[in-house]
Amino acid sequence: MVKKIFLIFLFGIFFLFIAINFRVQIAMSIIPILIDFTNPVAVNENITWPDGPESNSQSINNRKPNIILILADDLGFNDVSLYNGGAGDGNLQTPNIDSIGKDGVTFTNGYAASASCSPSRASIMTGRYSTRFGFEFTPFYRFGYTLMKWMDPTFDPLKSQFKDASEENFLDEDYVGMPASEITIAEILKQEGYYNAHIGKWHLGGIKGQSPIEQGFDDSLQLLSPLYLPKNDPDVVNAKTSATIDKMVWASSQYAVRFNGGKAFEPGGYITDYYSKEAIKVIEKNKNRPFFLYLGHFAPHNPMQSLKNDFDHFHHLNNDDQHNLRVYSGMLRALDRGIGDILNALEQNNLTENTLIIFSSDNGGANYLELSNINNPYRGWKLTHFEGGMHVPFMAKWPKKIKSGQIFDYPIHQNDILPTIATAAEAPIPTDRVIDGKNLFPYLKNNTPPHENLFWRQGRLQTVLQSQWKLIRDKNIDKKWLFDLKNDPTEKVNLALLKPSKVSELEALLDNHNLEQKEPNMESVIATPILIDKHTGQKYAEGDEYTYWDN
Repeated sequence: MVKKIFLIFLFGIFFLFIAINFRVQIAMSIIPILIDFTNPVAVNENITWPDGPESNSQSINNRKPNIILILADDLGFNDVSLYNGGAGDGNLQTPNIDSIGKDGVTFTNGYAASASCSPSRASIMTGRYSTRFGFEFTPFYRFGYTLMKWMDPTFDPLKSQFKDASEENFLDEDYVGMPASEITIAEILKQEGYYNAHIGKWHLGGIKGQSPIEQGFDDSLQLLSPLYLPKNDPDVVNAKTSATIDKMVWASSQYAVRFNGGKAFEPGGYITDYYSKEAIKVIEKNKNRPFFLYLGHFAPHNPMQSLKNDFDHFHHLNNDDQHNLRVYSGMLRALDRGIGDILNALEQNNLTENTLIIFSSDNGGANYLELSNINNPYRGWKLTHFEGGMHVPFMAKWPKKIKSGQIFDYPIHQNDILPTIATAAEAPIPTDRVIDGKNLFPYLKNNTPPHENLFWRQGRLQTVLQSQWKLIRDKNIDKKWLFDLKNDPTEKVNLALLKPSKVSELEALLDNHNLEQKEPNMESVIATPILIDKHTGQKYAEGDEYTYWDN
């Protein structure tokens, strides 16, 4: 053990020397070597999901519903054909994802809880604004601080987000996450006798009781590092961009998962298909008891990697400048295929009628994919509070309780997921804390708005939505945007200077909301400008609008 630590120390000194003297270009090429050396990944292991009962005296329709929550990662509004008719270049269809909304309810104004992944996931799991418990920023992995310093000498890694973590319980693959005192959907359902399984991305921490199996899940097959397949696998087609974050992900990623907090091992195939197949195993093993399956797909988050068969399907995208779009389309095809397989598994096991399925994305599509239309018709990207960053695909299906073909136009929020699921399971909702979400069933029945106001806050970027009025304020640049979403849903006309009284009214709502929130548990260490109407592959020009992302 001492020898290993000494070798790692020597390698780290060498790596630091290279990074300081040659900066990012050479450092990026060495990062994978260091990661492979310090975090070895074992060969694939066959997951043994526990067997549920062999039979059940109750019929499926007379017991508590099965519940499946499917969360895509960085899925743009235009990526689901139900909303815009055809993603990619207009030819990509997502019939299986679409069927959830068509057979149930399509929310046309569904909002992510945050414009970045971790706070959204925290709100989804708790039904609360994550700012109520100080989880305002997406944590960096510990290694990320050093890398940020190499890329930007002005970056101050001493302002650590890890101030509450101790060295003895903090590993490089872990990070400070959601406080363990928060009550999750899984913890609520566990008290009702549900078997709870998590598959895929967690991103809510791995220390001090923050892991999935310490937050109510019986079993967890967790994404550890974001490669869909090894980079040189003959079945994969890769796509890269000029964005620094894309280069960092490619350099620092492994092909790795872990089961119930164990050692890292390689997934069994392309991870989107792998997660879908493992989800089907969970369904089949637990068909005779109520189960909650949280499927946190990583697709279509970068790095962009498509199976060759899916890439070849979009053979009409054969120009050099369409390569990345073709890879991305292949990724979406795999996501849709897996969801279709899950729906088929429910049907084959006679579980369709009494299974509640909710599908959404943690935030909008990212600018660093350098694909222009992923959030159409909306402006903005992940990390911004324009509609492109937060207005996401959102739909639900439960044939026993939700009439098919419903369209719900009032704004809903991912805080609503917990109380809606708890109500479906006839489970009590916590009363010792504020739950911001609403049980959506009565609002669906009466076609009435669930919320008077909705709020978003990430440092100095803060937003409120009241009926048709949306105010974004960025204190980094002392700028405000006021939009009338009823008449201007794509946020083209800023009315802030024309309607100062409305701005004052909405700012008062924001200020009062902020008084109820907790100070962040983690310090904001960066403030990055994000162009609203251009991705990272397009150059800034005088007059281009931008906003800052604090993290």
